[in-house]
Amino acid sequence: MSGTLEHLFSPVTINMLKLKNRAVMPPMGTGYGNRDGTVGDRLIRYLERRARGGVGLIITEVCAVDPRGKGFPAEIGAWSDDHIPGLAALAGAVHAAGAAIALQLHHAGRETMKDFAGAMPEAPSDVPSAILNQPCEAMSVARIGEVIAAYAEAARRARDAGFDAVEVHGAHGYLVCQFLSPFSNRRTDEYGGSDENRARFAIELLRAVRLKVGPDFPVIIRVSSDELIRGGYDLRYMKWLAPRLVEAGADALHVSLGVYSTPGGLTIASSDMEEGFNLFRAREIKEVVAVPVIGVGRITDPRTADAAIERGDADLISFGRQMLADPDVLVKARAGAYDDIRWCLSCNQGCIDRLNFEMRAATCSINPDCGYEYRRTGEKAPAAKEVWVIGAGPAGLSAALEASARGHRVTVFERGAEPGGQLVSASRPPHKEGLAKWTRWARRMAEKAGVEVRYGTAVTGAMIASGAPETVILASGALPSAPPIPGIDGEVVRDARDVLTGKTETKSPAVVLGAGYVGMETADFLMERGVAVTVLEMSAAPPVPPFTAHGYWLHRRLKKGGRLVLGARVTSIDADGVRYELDAKELSEPAAMVVTALGARSERELEEACTKAGCPCIVVGDAVQPRRLIEAIHEGAKAGREM
Repeated sequence: MSGTLEHLFSPVTINMLKLKNRAVMPPMGTGYGNRDGTVGDRLIRYLERRARGGVGLIITEVCAVDPRGKGFPAEIGAWSDDHIPGLAALAGAVHAAGAAIALQLHHAGRETMKDFAGAMPEAPSDVPSAILNQPCEAMSVARIGEVIAAYAEAARRARDAGFDAVEVHGAHGYLVCQFLSPFSNRRTDEYGGSDENRARFAIELLRAVRLKVGPDFPVIIRVSSDELIRGGYDLRYMKWLAPRLVEAGADALHVSLGVYSTPGGLTIASSDMEEGFNLFRAREIKEVVAVPVIGVGRITDPRTADAAIERGDADLISFGRQMLADPDVLVKARAGAYDDIRWCLSCNQGCIDRLNFEMRAATCSINPDCGYEYRRTGEKAPAAKEVWVIGAGPAGLSAALEASARGHRVTVFERGAEPGGQLVSASRPPHKEGLAKWTRWARRMAEKAGVEVRYGTAVTGAMIASGAPETVILASGALPSAPPIPGIDGEVVRDARDVLTGKTETKSPAVVLGAGYVGMETADFLMERGVAVTVLEMSAAPPVPPFTAHGYWLHRRLKKGGRLVLGARVTSIDADGVRYELDAKELSEPAAMVVTALGARSERELEEACTKAGCPCIVVGDAVQPRRLIEAIHEGAKAGREM
């Protein structure tokens, strides 16, 4: 890969818009808009911060062209001139920070809910969403014309608000994509049936937008190059369609992949997919059009992007979630400071999973500032304090970094020989190496900030009493926990953490107790080493949802190389294996090794010692309650920041 990044940082032109480089921040939903569709300060400050990181073009998240097209409660809008002032403020802030900006024009079609859209969802046909399963109604020809006009008027408002371009969202199973796809378009009139008819809506839409904004205003269209679903369109169809989109008015194609019902969540891929996995499709589209093509698909490293441009895979490259994790990734890469980059984990916990499944505004698991730029002051604390952080896991390291940034004198105590806490073991399963990268990054940042870290030091109550810290942040984590099953302490039983860190020899066959993330990823780890694995889980439903991106791949690999038994209540463990009850039957599973992944219990014994010493104690992360990485990092950061 190129070391100079000369290709990535070369200028490029889309229609009459000259961009300073070929790095694009693509649309990513945040939920930062106001409920009336207007733009607020939170969204402005968030995108302004990304613009300061040196990206050439920012494309906003979805912006509804019609109230009935809203896909999210807090989606911004461009269906009224009343939206122009807020949009203008957003465009102005991004321009002042040095980037160009495009507004993404969006209509969710059937991929929404009545409560969000204010009416029954509309679509090419009355076929409900495969994900939401909400009733929807087929659009009349007259309504199709109204929506096309709404796109054109929204594009005009974007131009009037000072945006440099618009992007029509024609991907990911939303309305434009729904018309293109035989999976969702069952019409028999001029907007359905043949390839030409299914393309008619997109082509008429682009022509209407072009007519409204004039010949020199850049119009981009984002497409799913292949739906990768049974009954959907494929790359062959998109290669046929792409030149026709250009002829209709598209000045660039943003080549994405999949729809929300595509198996494996490839639209927003997890760490199970290799970086740049979708670039070959961008290259195939590039071969049939003479306008710039934007490549996207889990691209985090600017060196990967530079090499892709050099090869001719794409003309521009989108850095999505990486811009959430570290908005300065381009600045650092240009300076050669790759060790200082906070690399995206593709974990989806803080961004798309939070937005779609928790119905909360997005953030980033490993960047607590993401989405909170509007309330960050960067001020030092009124008085520097002597702060002890107990535990160098994600919560402790995050707390130490924030407390140090506030000007406090911070010492971290870690009883182990290395930092990371549970991330040490969690980074060992397949495709989870990013967790170790985060630990290395946090350790490096702590060293640069002057934080003292004492390894191999177990803090005692006496140490707290004699050391008299002014504040203790207790990030002591959690310990493995298991119910009192007969034989749980037997010679064949091992804890998942010990297996993952190589403290115990792996043997086959193995039975893993518990199908949470620890159990499933440990099974993945063992299968990669040739161990025959059976996972026993008491719940009737899998604790790791197979509809999430990472969950899908975990279940798929286990199905190929192992076995998952749900509803199994373990009754005993002996030298021959595991005995359990299933559907009122007593069964047994032979095992040379039994691995426990049955949960954890918080460790917070030092809290009482702090109370006795009269020292304020803030408990964070798994010491509060065993949870996910996002809670650990964000709670630790909050403790350090608010001290």
